[in-house]
Amino acid sequence: MVSASEPLDLQVCDAFHRAIELIGRRWSGAIISVMFKGADRFCQLREAIPGISDRLLTERLKELEDEGIVLRDVVPTRPPQVSYRLTEKGLALAPVLDSVAAWAHDWPAKG
Repeated sequence: MVSASEPLDLQVCDAFHRAIELIGRRWSGAIISVMFKGADRFCQLREAIPGISDRLLTERLKELEDEGIVLRDVVPTRPPQVSYRLTEKGLALAPVLDSVAAWAHDWPAKG
């Protein structure tokens, strides 16, 4: 956080930009939020996020897995059972998403 007494640095660091792009990507924040509430199966995630397509859910889960935020668990049964869980890195996003949710509640979008 930048305080009024600190000099203003107008250059956005790459790590900050990458983090904002990742969690700000359409559906990513919603997927992570729903996982915090206990959803761990693909069908649960899809049902909890109105409007998301199977293709986009699959794509975002893969991106979150590649970033180390989500772990995909496959149980070798017939048919295979797949579940998802947040990693330690993913769980560390709780205060970030809580802050965004509080801000969205306090400053609702106009339109």
